[in-house]
Amino acid sequence: MGKNWLLVVIAALFEVMWVVGLKSADSFWEWLMTVIAILVSFAVLIYSGKRLPTSTVYAVFVGLGTAGTVIVEMVVFQEPFSWVKIGLIALLLTGIIGLKLVTHEQEEDSHRKGEVA
Repeated sequence: MGKNWLLVVIAALFEVMWVVGLKSADSFWEWLMTVIAILVSFAVLIYSGKRLPTSTVYAVFVGLGTAGTVIVEMVVFQEPFSWVKIGLIALLLTGIIGLKLVTHEQEEDSHRKGEVA
């Protein structure tokens, strides 16, 4: 995985943080941390989107964020565990990995240079 794809994963982790913050923030400092997580998440996403195919970056970002949020809700907020949810997360992650695998390096290189692939 290249540096820019790692940044997409980091952006998704910050997305999970701010979604959790929206649900649970009660104090000024918690809201401040939530806003910071939003800013970091989107800044890193925008940076990566300029260097990789935007559609794939966005799909990976949203998919990882969704999977992470569902898992955090089950672990931290005691949402009911469901094998169906786990199966659907696995299906979602399979799609994300598939998108990443079919995004060819030359597309990334040409996108980075501003050329149309």
